Amino acid sequence: MNSTNRMGLLAALIAALGLPLLTEVYSAEPSAALAAPQSFDGISDTAARSAALFTEAGKVLTSPRCVNCHPAGDRPLQGETHRLHQPPVARGPDGFGTPSLRCGSCHQGANFDAAGMPGHAHWHLAPREMAWQDKTLPEICAQIKDPARNGGRTLQQLLTHMATDTLVGWAWAPGVGRQPAPGTQQELGALIKAWIETGASCPS
Repeated sequence: MNSTNRMGLLAALIAALGLPLLTEVYSAEPSAALAAPQSFDGISDTAARSAALFTEAGKVLTSPRCVNCHPAGDRPLQGETHRLHQPPVARGPDGFGTPSLRCGSCHQGANFDAAGMPGHAHWHLAPREMAWQDKTLPEICAQIKDPARNGGRTLQQLLTHMATDTLVGWAWAPGVGRQPAPGTQQELGALIKAWIETGASCPS
């Protein structure tokens, strides 16, 4: 069965079960812009400026679009309130679902708004060691600097990941009925770059 037919069947199933589409549940508003790195130039202390830059970037990292894919448990989260994924699914050994129910079984290469289904070619959960749910921004900051908990990335690789990765970029085009992450991926990248250049200090 091709992806078009599969998505058509999914939409029909949702309608038959009387389940609400996300477009009926949420009314997404335009996301607020992120402050530019230059707006923090007035902070003379370099470490304090670095921490302030990360705090601004943290508006993205702590948004539902990011936290829902960085859950503390083995189930993805959904919506603006981080409810458990329905139907019940599990991360599986590689983050792409269990052998019998892969993420790609439902989540196709792009959003399918008719069924309220988000999509991306590499849809999956972040590894368990990269869980952000229920963590403070200082804890997230320390975590993403730690190669043992950030996918083995250097700070420069972390910048590339946040600024150019298309799955990260999905957060700003999440489909009808979902609130995009604040700002743009380019704005996030500029903040992370400036954060690194000022010593990658974490907020306290």
